[in-house]
Amino acid sequence: MSDTTQSSSAPITIEAARAAEDALIRADIQGFLDQNEAKELCRFVTVGSVDDGKSTLIGRLLHDSKGVYDDQLADATRTSETGETAIDFARITDGLRAEREQGITIDVAYRYFSTPRRKFIIADTPGHVQYTRNMATGASTANVAIILIDARLGVLTQSRRHAFIANLLGIPHFLVCVNKMDLIDYDQVRYDEIVEDFKQATAHTDFKSITYVPISALMGVNVVDPDSPRTPWYKGPTVLQFLEKVEISKDVNLTDFRYPVQYVIRPNLDYRGFAGQVVSGIIEKGDEIVALPSGKTSTVVAIDTFDGELDRAHPPLSVVLRLADEIDISRGDLICKRDNLATVGRQFEADVVWMSETPLDAGKSYLIKLGTSYVRCNVEQIQWRMDLEQIEQVATAEDLELNDIGRVLFTTHRPVCFDPYKKNRATGAFIIIDSMTNTTVGAAMIVDSDDLGTTEGDSDASVRSQISLRERARRNGHPGAVVWLSSAQNDTRTRLAFALERRLFDHGVLAAVLDDADPRYEGELLPHDAGLAAQRLADAGVLVIVSSSNQDAWAATRQAVGTDRFAVVSETGTEDDALAVDLGAGGAVVQIIGALKQRGWLPRR
Repeated sequence: MSDTTQSSSAPITIEAARAAEDALIRADIQGFLDQNEAKELCRFVTVGSVDDGKSTLIGRLLHDSKGVYDDQLADATRTSETGETAIDFARITDGLRAEREQGITIDVAYRYFSTPRRKFIIADTPGHVQYTRNMATGASTANVAIILIDARLGVLTQSRRHAFIANLLGIPHFLVCVNKMDLIDYDQVRYDEIVEDFKQATAHTDFKSITYVPISALMGVNVVDPDSPRTPWYKGPTVLQFLEKVEISKDVNLTDFRYPVQYVIRPNLDYRGFAGQVVSGIIEKGDEIVALPSGKTSTVVAIDTFDGELDRAHPPLSVVLRLADEIDISRGDLICKRDNLATVGRQFEADVVWMSETPLDAGKSYLIKLGTSYVRCNVEQIQWRMDLEQIEQVATAEDLELNDIGRVLFTTHRPVCFDPYKKNRATGAFIIIDSMTNTTVGAAMIVDSDDLGTTEGDSDASVRSQISLRERARRNGHPGAVVWLSSAQNDTRTRLAFALERRLFDHGVLAAVLDDADPRYEGELLPHDAGLAAQRLADAGVLVIVSSSNQDAWAATRQAVGTDRFAVVSETGTEDDALAVDLGAGGAVVQIIGALKQRGWLPRR
């Protein structure tokens, strides 16, 4: 990572550049169109805390670079009571009615403009913490992140949070704009303090470059035009100069060829091609390839496009590859070069940004879309959740809620092809889909690890129930649990078990009795067997009532089921967390029902 605060450049005004383009349009319109088509595309995202001036900066950038239409400018122009007119630059990008009424950004706003040097796609993201998912969405494809810091307030928690998320999403370049310098009279000392604070906050990040610019978005200082007389002590680039000259071509991975197959084209018996987009690397005629996950090999004999054949293809071209051999390839497969393969496996860790109001359920199976493939996966473990206030990991996370970020271990139901996100953003990122609602509930980035792609145990380790305990509890209105009646008096215990089952059933509970003296079944129900049966029934969502004459057998069952889903009822109540109830008394069932209500095991009526 390198820090940049200064850069020498020849001062070329945007007016002069636009005048040259206008002259070219009048002289050679086709030449202008070809020139515009050849311009490099730069995507950037604006982030920062609330009211740091993100929308104002974009509005000023569009206005001063002549990228605002007349009707947009008229809509943003306001006349005061004194007759003075002024432009509300934030209105150019804040298009939602709620955004304009509240003066904040809620959704991600995309804007497009170009200069004689480059084309740009801007993602204006919200600064409020409750819209973290929106910010992550806008930043996922950016080459540059622009973070705004209020010169009066300095580096805030939200500033650190957005820097962390931008680094997590693999954005290579970071532009730090210390905004509202006009409100501190362009004080260089204050600017230097903020720069040092931010350097400390990003000391452990791995951005390729971090550049600092003092600006006033409202006044247009150091936004587009260089050499502002208000900041004679600053000799670096303006915001637009930085965006036009930052090196982004080297950010494209041209080493690892990856080609997710989207469609098999076979219009007749003589043609078979595999359509897709080159997401990284370079492919040429004659290159040896491997189709993953099958491992079948072949050679590229042609690279077809709508305009004819190519000798080579590079990102982000969409092409059709024809191979020398008739091998089985379908949508979702990944074509790589023979000497540079992606990882094929079923298990990986990923940093997840959770985007749903329904929390991530560690016991539930989800669909993921990785490249062009859809596959079902299990959430094996939430390893940690990031505390976005303190920017530190919380190891004891049971779930991820809306806008949470955490590291999760996934196991897919069949092998998939992928790379670590840091190595390849296209094949290292995926979205998580709730298969019941078909809603995208999360975005994830695969992290590099020593055991990437491996699975422990047998190949069928991931074949288990796709319904979590939490889902069953929501459907039934109560959790699956075990109530163990511990008493040496068989008749009393058995009568109480079936009376409790009847009362629970009347409360809408899915209940069942396991009684070693049940006259309906032949043979003895051993305590060990009762414990295993109770555990399986509880995992299936049933509230199990175990009636056993063996007073010591419940301990192993409680350990297997978990203390939060187990209750032992005895006459003495000497066991840990036991409910002391006179099992022979007339009110025993009522006492047990009351205790279960306190534990939240009964549906609300």
